[in-house]
Amino acid sequence: MKSPFSRFFGGGVKEEEQIEQIEQNEVNVDPQMATEEVVKIPIEKIIPNRYQPRTVFDDDKIEELSRTIHTHGVIQPIVVRPFGDQYEIIAGERRYRAIKKLEWLEVPAIVRNLNDKETASIALIENLQREELTAIEEALAYQQLLELHSLTQEALAQRLGKGQSTVANKLRLLKLPQFVQTAILNRELTERHARALIAIKDEQLQQQLIQAVKEYDWNVRQLEEQIQNILQPVEEVEKPKKDKPLRKAISKDVRIALNTIKQSLSMVTKSGITVKTEEEDTEEYYQITVKIPKNK
Repeated sequence: MKSPFSRFFGGGVKEEEQIEQIEQNEVNVDPQMATEEVVKIPIEKIIPNRYQPRTVFDDDKIEELSRTIHTHGVIQPIVVRPFGDQYEIIAGERRYRAIKKLEWLEVPAIVRNLNDKETASIALIENLQREELTAIEEALAYQQLLELHSLTQEALAQRLGKGQSTVANKLRLLKLPQFVQTAILNRELTERHARALIAIKDEQLQQQLIQAVKEYDWNVRQLEEQIQNILQPVEEVEKPKKDKPLRKAISKDVRIALNTIKQSLSMVTKSGITVKTEEEDTEEYYQITVKIPKNK
């Protein structure tokens, strides 16, 4: 089976062999020439990849990688390309960051001559093969690949060996407001939670729902139920009954407040405590009385 690299570029991209030992002598690098030889490049001459899809790096994991490199050395060098009088990372930014933490002066690297399109594609595809990317980072990578290669979603999915629905669902997340995308990036919201929020067009309501997900630890199904309740048509005005005032339509904000309270009471009941509630609907407000027994 062809790798994603060969699908994009029409030929295989040779994998870098793992090396067990890095030569201690500094090697002078000619920026005009690419080589598969491992060379040492001054760390101040190396810059991150401009097309890096990963926007959030786990400091704990970088610290752990630093300790591993300190103990065992660099098993696999980073891959860079000449960029003016500097070198831009093609693959291996986590290793670069870990080495930087160790305050080493040089970084073992393999130098390749690649154009912007190839550099971006390799960086994006290399990261897409990992599982640590958030759904938003993955979606942004898909979007960049679509633009770089002028592909359709179907063609991109085929080249990456993924289902078209997988690519489409990720890209839909980019239509969400920035604060929702940030919550996904910070791993405060799962992809499935976020997809459920697409049905809500009111940003303030989306914020309230995200807060409720965090506060009450709602799973996706619970969130979907809340959204379904919100999206139900506003109740029609009931016909007046004897001794009862005309009932007003329920606004979305009030509906979500009521649903949140009911959800909280349901969680209390599931914990084994019998809760009695009484609801009263007046012209001015909803009154909910909660009775919790002192003894179970």
